[in-house]
Amino acid sequence: MASRAALLTLLLSAFAAASAVAQLDEKFYSQSCPSVEDVVRKEMVRALSAAPSLAGPLLRMHFHDCFVRGCDGSVLLDSTANNTAEKDAKPNLTLRGFSFIERVKAAVEKACPDTVSCADLLALMARDAVWLSKGPFWAVPLGRRDGRVSISNETKQLPPPMGNFTKLTQLFAAKNLDTKDLVVLSAGHTIGTSHCFSFSDRLYNFTGLDNARDIDPTLDLAYMARLRGKCPSLDDNTTLVEMDPGSFKTFDLGYFANVAKRRGLFHSDGALLTDPFTRAYVLRHATGNYKEEFFADFAASMLKMGAVDVLTGSQGEIRKKCNVVN
Repeated sequence: MASRAALLTLLLSAFAAASAVAQLDEKFYSQSCPSVEDVVRKEMVRALSAAPSLAGPLLRMHFHDCFVRGCDGSVLLDSTANNTAEKDAKPNLTLRGFSFIERVKAAVEKACPDTVSCADLLALMARDAVWLSKGPFWAVPLGRRDGRVSISNETKQLPPPMGNFTKLTQLFAAKNLDTKDLVVLSAGHTIGTSHCFSFSDRLYNFTGLDNARDIDPTLDLAYMARLRGKCPSLDDNTTLVEMDPGSFKTFDLGYFANVAKRRGLFHSDGALLTDPFTRAYVLRHATGNYKEEFFADFAASMLKMGAVDVLTGSQGEIRKKCNVVN
């Protein structure tokens, strides 16, 4: 009986999710705000022309939003006197782009007041961040509503950079994302930078022995030496390192080539080589011969992630400002 009940619960959850996703529509704002994508694109082009390194953080922002409470803009909410919000939790302290998102929101509000959600803006900005970095383009289904709740402790649902394959697949599965989505979306690390403290445990004191030889044995030694040159200690909280050295401003297949050489920056990147399916995917795309195939896969996984636990219809609200509830 217990297994039948669990199956019924799972089926009901899947049905609810499918119903919510069905309410998203690429033409959702065709009448109420037909200019929304043009307004967002104009701001994105202006920003990335001046600071192309902002593309990675904007893609990451959408990812961090969708993994906690679904794609509802909750990552953008400020903490209050009575509550610590997601953005102030440890995994999100390195997120960048909040002020720029508010600028885009203000521009959209000017064009179409009280119409477009912050959650939809994050989805559009992530897509444009990838496309303007020479990555794939995809039509974004719209109609998400903004959540009113943001709780720091719930960021435990975010896949950690030090996660092993089992942990990563569990966290992805909880969002109805499979192993292919894991390896495909991990390639978002082809653009952007990371702080040393997100991976420095691989370089120093990996198992707690506290000596110079205590390093992650799965990391290429030459790459490890270069990283140590940039990150001199476990206490470095400011230095930024390119996640895809040499092409961190371009969305390309360089990520897979690096991971295949055991030069993935994070433990989670290296973990992709520990599973037969993800390893095969990495090695296939490390050749650089299947760009269109990977681009199509990435677009598909982004669409899937962008529909996780969305609020639609009368749920949630349309925030006037992304950092505070109405």
